[in-house]
Amino acid sequence: MSEPLDLSAFVQPLEEGANRIEFAVEGVEDAAAIRAIEGALDGLAGLTRARVNFTEKRLTVEWAGAFVPALVVERLAARGFRVHPFAPRTREEDVEAAQARWLLRCLAVAAFAAMNVMLLSVSVWAGNVSDITPETRDFFHWLSALIVLPACAFAGQPFFRSAIAALGRRQLNMDVPISLGVLLALAMSVFETARHAEHAYFDSAVMLLTFLLAGRYLDQAMRRRTRSYAANLSALRAPTAARVEPDGSLVPVPAAALRPGDVVLVRPGERAPVDGVVAEGSSEIDLSLVTGETAPAPVAPGGEIYAGALNYGGTLRVRASSAGGDALIDEIERLLDGAMTQKSAYVRLADRAARLYAPLVHATAALTALGWLAFGASLHFALITAIAVLIITCPCALALAVPAVQVVAAGALLRAQVVLNAGDAIERLAEADVVVFDKTGTLTLPDLGVEVEAGTAPELVACAARLALASRHPLAAALARLSPEGAPFAQAEEIAGAGVRAVVGGHEALLGSPAFCGLEALALAAGRAHPLDSLIAFRRGEEAAIFRIRQKLRPDAAAAVVRLRALGLDIIVASGDREAAVAACARELGVEDWRAGLRPGGKLDLLAALKAQGRKPLMVGDGMNDAPALAAAHASLSPVAASGLAQAAADALFLGDRLEPVVAAVEISRRARRLMRQNLVFAVAYNMIAVPVAVAGLATPLVAAAAMSGSSIVVTLNALRARTRGGEPRQGAAAPRARLNEAMQS
Repeated sequence: MSEPLDLSAFVQPLEEGANRIEFAVEGVEDAAAIRAIEGALDGLAGLTRARVNFTEKRLTVEWAGAFVPALVVERLAARGFRVHPFAPRTREEDVEAAQARWLLRCLAVAAFAAMNVMLLSVSVWAGNVSDITPETRDFFHWLSALIVLPACAFAGQPFFRSAIAALGRRQLNMDVPISLGVLLALAMSVFETARHAEHAYFDSAVMLLTFLLAGRYLDQAMRRRTRSYAANLSALRAPTAARVEPDGSLVPVPAAALRPGDVVLVRPGERAPVDGVVAEGSSEIDLSLVTGETAPAPVAPGGEIYAGALNYGGTLRVRASSAGGDALIDEIERLLDGAMTQKSAYVRLADRAARLYAPLVHATAALTALGWLAFGASLHFALITAIAVLIITCPCALALAVPAVQVVAAGALLRAQVVLNAGDAIERLAEADVVVFDKTGTLTLPDLGVEVEAGTAPELVACAARLALASRHPLAAALARLSPEGAPFAQAEEIAGAGVRAVVGGHEALLGSPAFCGLEALALAAGRAHPLDSLIAFRRGEEAAIFRIRQKLRPDAAAAVVRLRALGLDIIVASGDREAAVAACARELGVEDWRAGLRPGGKLDLLAALKAQGRKPLMVGDGMNDAPALAAAHASLSPVAASGLAQAAADALFLGDRLEPVVAAVEISRRARRLMRQNLVFAVAYNMIAVPVAVAGLATPLVAAAAMSGSSIVVTLNALRARTRGGEPRQGAAAPRARLNEAMQS
């Protein structure tokens, strides 16, 4: 009997003798899976809590007293769920989580204050044109001050702190004029209230904070989700390994303790704990981490295997070739971190405008006050005029110029089956001038397709497909989808590395490799006719069949390539698959520029070369091996069926089995960028007209506030035009709403 896994390195002590451990969970796709996982752990002695976080695909288990956490792995494995112990959260993750909670509290305070103050403001507005008494108006204004001043003092901290930090670096960012505008609006509101004036601006200040905090919190949530998915990559490593000692005995050791030259045993269904070379045994392994290919790759003595690769078939003895952070999975993590850091240096359109706008506005207000004082005006008039300049030039229109378009364009993209994953994705998608497509799971459908030879009896196909239900092999899983039955044959037996055997209708039925079924000659002929297909053989008595398993292009792949070219984009196919398969795919799509056999670093080199030429590549990929390239590209898209790591690295996800959303993403983003620029031009034109009026002392604070609100309304109305693609002919209309809902639920 094997010893239980030692998971002590992953246990986090809690208070009063309690402990906790976190697991990354594979296959959590819906609420049913969550109920199954939590239900499977009910009744374990000593367990006090077991909860699944659907968003981060994490299982948290807590217990008190004596408990063996390896029982969680065994219990869930028996029910078909694979879990990996997850290292305790880093300090950086804790800081980000605390930051998100703080932003949410600020947003809640600002929104609550805004809702209450708007009720008071509506009463004042209505009363000013009817019969409100000065005493009642003053009471409402002071009540608004009592609500808004402490609320803004708390909720405005993200902007105030950022502004102070920028000023400390002798720089100006968008938070500087926003903070100054809010503070001056509050100060003027208190001053006007003390003078029994008709108007105050408490509502404008707190509403501006509410909208800006909402956008900042959503941006923070996107970054946290990206980090949580990226952290799950570490959990693909096997935490422990069965090391083979010189005397042949097996000793369970932590994978981190392995050294080059050690021999480890990798059983069927286990992930390799290290990079290495197969010393004994043969099997089929999942190399999607390296090549992106979902089809299993055969491996024999002398073949390479990588940490995180899943062993499907026979038992392997692997001699470690790397350890201590030098494995390929470590390289992918480093590449991903570097690529995301590089992308974070991108300066958004509104930030670029703010670099020029902020100092100009502040200088104008200061010169206005000094100018009026020089001309003999009173200090009160000079300050009021300067504040009017700041209010009329408050960057509301500028602050809304880009976000308003982003919100409307995001809705248009969602209707086109594209879900944004990054706040500045629209701007970068619009700038792309070359598209780099991964092949497997991107240009092709994620699921393998089955080709049945003409003349094969339907009953024979159904029998083979039902027998395939008893196998965990990916090729058998593709065939199993053709089965009209929901359960495999009774007494079906899977033979590791060979196939499945059962007795059907008094005859032995075999499904698996051609050699296992004794159909080598039939398979040889099929292989010559279709060299790019994988073959799976079936024999029942004297009846036999060969099924060809292969990837199919997405139904509109060729049309999407044509339309992207019509938009002025060059097309490149970059894949980790073998040369013959990539060449055949590129030929079918009419793409002349293609690359095969690329590892994750090779795709990064391709993107770096394109950027060195001044190009702005749009990467479209789906696998874990594509994650560094998705993060490094100028913009990136990933299908919704992609790995969680690829989804987190991509700027946007597209739904469904078609590539039409990729075309829509480019068209809508380009139109949105044009509208963003129009809004910025309008904001500048508005200020060129409004600022001289305010500087001349012709605009009262009320007129300034009205002008400021009017500019924001115009910017918002123009942003609504982003709901359509505009100018670009739509071919292959998007799927109906029912299909969109179905895709989102899946």
